[in-house]
Amino acid sequence: MLSSHYRTLFNQSAFMRFWVARFMGISANQMLMLGIAWHMYDITGSAWDLGLVGLFQFLPALLMALPAGQLIDRHHRGRIFACCMLLQGLVALVLLWAMLNHIESRELIFIIALVLGINRSFQMPSQQAITPLLVPKDLLQRATALSSTGVEIAIIGGPALGGAIYAFGATTVYATCAILFIAAFALTLTVRYTHTPSTLAASWDSLFAGLRFVFQRKVLLGAISLDLFAVLLGGATALLPIYAKDILNGGPQALGLLRAAPAVGALLMSIIMTRWPIEKAMGYKLLAAVAVFGLANIVFGLSTHLGLSILCLAIAGAADNISVVTRLTLMQIETPDEMRGRVAAVNGVFIGASNELGEFESGATAAALGPVGSVVLGGIGTIAVALAWLKLFPDLAKRNTISH
Repeated sequence: MLSSHYRTLFNQSAFMRFWVARFMGISANQMLMLGIAWHMYDITGSAWDLGLVGLFQFLPALLMALPAGQLIDRHHRGRIFACCMLLQGLVALVLLWAMLNHIESRELIFIIALVLGINRSFQMPSQQAITPLLVPKDLLQRATALSSTGVEIAIIGGPALGGAIYAFGATTVYATCAILFIAAFALTLTVRYTHTPSTLAASWDSLFAGLRFVFQRKVLLGAISLDLFAVLLGGATALLPIYAKDILNGGPQALGLLRAAPAVGALLMSIIMTRWPIEKAMGYKLLAAVAVFGLANIVFGLSTHLGLSILCLAIAGAADNISVVTRLTLMQIETPDEMRGRVAAVNGVFIGASNELGEFESGATAAALGPVGSVVLGGIGTIAVALAWLKLFPDLAKRNTISH
């Protein structure tokens, strides 16, 4: 039973209602992806197939990104986000039905990955473009950090809870996901704000306006592309089932802890940045954080102890959160409202490339070099990217403050 304080807060604050809906949706998504990853590795035992799950998510997200951004600028962003929650709830129900009827398969998981990729192309830019409409501009960096805090709590709780209830079977995981997604859908429909459709979003020229906007602003391009290459090379998410099962000799519970660990570090960093936002030497701190991310992944790749592995992933998550909050705040401040959907869609392509395409890259290199070789090589590549961006994007490196 919620206290009167929280009931009043949810009734009066569109931002908090959206925060809770997003929290439930991301928690469910993390549980869903844990279930899918462990399920796939159980079926095939293949690093290549784990990587293909990421590729099957990335390709439709890439194709749909620009049209999705245009639609988000023309239509109500909250309703689009709500539809994304409902679609994922239906996906969870399909997986539940397949498990109950014993027809789950490698091919079904690939089809599900395609659907989730399409969904992601609409969900990410819509949720990013809503927040600036719900808070004053002078609170945007703190609101972004608070939103990131909610995301990280969800990414901690989702895998941990998913790993724990997987002991009762995958059907329990998928049923829980469906309930959370449908609840997020219903709560999002209660979020109210003034919607002003873009008058420039109905032409082929405006379809690519977000892409041109990003490439014309080198600081923004540098921040987004830095995150892309860092996570593309340094991420190890796709290989966590292999580490949990074969290297650390654990089960779904160990996988849940590994998937939650980066979010623990990111949550602590979000709390720090909410209280003490970056105000000086933003560019150099951003590049240093990316280098720390790469170093933490190298140590994780070499670790054979669960505690050390969790610590390394937590440090990597804390470092990555600096990049996430800085990138999102720069994007919101430097983008006019009528362009936010399309610019967020471009950002979604970069994030999708770093996450889903990064999973494919991890799976492919692990198939060739083994999981340890894949993670260590990726961490070295991430440090090299941070050093390269000092020269390639000097305006980003020298950026002093967010609002400069």
